[in-house]
Amino acid sequence: MLEISGLVKQYPTPRGPLTVLSGVSLALQRGEAAAIMGPSGAGKSTLLYIAGALEPPTAGTVTLDGADPYRLPEKQQAAFRNRMVGFIFQDHCLLPQCSVLENVLVPALVSEDRLDHPKRARELLEQVGLADRLDHRPAELSGGEKQRVALARALIRRPRLLLCDEPTGNLDEASAEMVAGLLLELHRLQETILIVVTHSSALAARFPLRYELRHANLHPAGA
Repeated sequence: MLEISGLVKQYPTPRGPLTVLSGVSLALQRGEAAAIMGPSGAGKSTLLYIAGALEPPTAGTVTLDGADPYRLPEKQQAAFRNRMVGFIFQDHCLLPQCSVLENVLVPALVSEDRLDHPKRARELLEQVGLADRLDHRPAELSGGEKQRVALARALIRRPRLLLCDEPTGNLDEASAEMVAGLLLELHRLQETILIVVTHSSALAARFPLRYELRHANLHPAGA
């Protein structure tokens, strides 16, 4: 379970603290999926990064399966993030010098478990329709294919929480539709907690839970 409670995020400015998030709370169970919309600058990405243990909150708590990553030492926090959280960004962030298969395996390089990561990577790439592109470099892929590689990479460690920041923002309509479908299907198969922040009303409409971030707080869509 993901529990976000009373989350506050402020940034210092010459005129005093700038409040981006103010008292945000959200609880999601395993297998649930939520879309968060809101205007640019509303704090959607900030909320995502805090939920994923990338940026500490000013106040409030974040727990995933009962653990608060911000109470962990830095090294353990990094290990928690690597094991428990998968990220997909608008820019796929693939390594240009690595093959498709190698890119998917990147999060597993620091793993100490004994899982067969290459086997799982191939299975995931088959699920996203790229089984025949294992040895290709990112420059040889379309935008939609790159984002499908990013999806497989995000799931390689079987994370509890999958966080997506505008995952279809750079894609044409057909590619966006394919990536969205794969994202929701793999989320269902893996039983992750899924949060997507997006400007796309078409993408948000596919989610059973929808929220809007406005005036530094989270509201059910339409409320």
